[in-house]
Amino acid sequence: MLLGSERLVATKRLNGLRVGVLANPASVDHDFGHIVDRLGASADYKLAAIFGPQHGFKSDLQDNMIESPHAKDARRNMPIFSLYSETREPTPEMLDLIDVLVIDIQDVGARIYTFIYTVANCLRAAARHGLPVIVCDRPNPIGGVAVEGPMLEPGFESFVGQFPIPMRHGMTAAELARLFNEHHGIGAELEVVPMQGWSREMCFDDTDVPWVMPSPNMPTLDTAIVYPGTVLFEGTMLSEGRGTTRPFELIGAPWLDGDQLAARMNGIGLPGAHFRAVGFEPTFQKHARLPCGGCQIHVTSRVDFEPVKTGVSLLRECYGLAPKQFKWRDPPYEYEHDKMPIDILAGSTELREQIEQQVPLKEIAESWAPGVTAFEEIREPYLLY
Repeated sequence: MLLGSERLVATKRLNGLRVGVLANPASVDHDFGHIVDRLGASADYKLAAIFGPQHGFKSDLQDNMIESPHAKDARRNMPIFSLYSETREPTPEMLDLIDVLVIDIQDVGARIYTFIYTVANCLRAAARHGLPVIVCDRPNPIGGVAVEGPMLEPGFESFVGQFPIPMRHGMTAAELARLFNEHHGIGAELEVVPMQGWSREMCFDDTDVPWVMPSPNMPTLDTAIVYPGTVLFEGTMLSEGRGTTRPFELIGAPWLDGDQLAARMNGIGLPGAHFRAVGFEPTFQKHARLPCGGCQIHVTSRVDFEPVKTGVSLLRECYGLAPKQFKWRDPPYEYEHDKMPIDILAGSTELREQIEQQVPLKEIAESWAPGVTAFEEIREPYLLY
């Protein structure tokens, strides 16, 4: 197969232009060549500016909600503009340096992963500036078939959710760019370079593309597979495994009985998953250096596994085991200072209320169906594969 970036570099599309690129360490080709190096090696056009998403262009800032500063690339003698800083979209002064913006960024398939909103912000800024944008497509690492989870409702927009899409959207970055730009009316001059040889049922390791961490707490494909559900634990005071070697696969807290939690979860019979009781001690973030009880999610069948339903089931059981000790995280969270973090993650207050009322899991999952069906119809014209 060929990535969008590999197809773009092989053309003369950029000849004579000053090029900016939005990228991070995962923006590599089959030979581990980075898009910045590939673009910078050409004498036919000029690489003029680099832009970085959350965690920075080098993805070296471990924690979420830590802004990255602007910098200068000494080797290439060009600016690195952070789009997770005092600004989350390129300014006119930044865009004055370039004639076209190339985007080559690795998404992970979940609504709340901020890279797709940095893409949307770039499209908005480019539309105002009259600047063309080229999005080079990359695989959705958890596949492009399944769509799952609650929809974002109006009034709950944030930097972890700008548009009404389900938690697991089943689209690639270029497909989402088209959806945002056309269906949601951004109106930028957008060109996409599709992949060649990718099909929707593929997980990342069904391709021959090398896995490079797209962000510090997305170390493996296993992480990405569970992430659309267990990221909801960021909206609680339980550990979502940050500060361990298995973020988002490990869930726990000092007050949790891991054996009891694992037994309850395995008793539910969720498809494609096994829950193993564990003890762990995060090295940073929530409950740093405190022994936690909990469980690890082991995905036994990716085809059957439902990450959002699984994550919500874990939330429900953790709350049910100890409702007095379970606590929702207070704001601020991702630039939102008023709404509860769990609400902007889930996209409304409904999921939090369902958990507190211990609504049966089947009913919770069924409440997502109308939104998922509507979204599948909306996304259809923007699918490339």
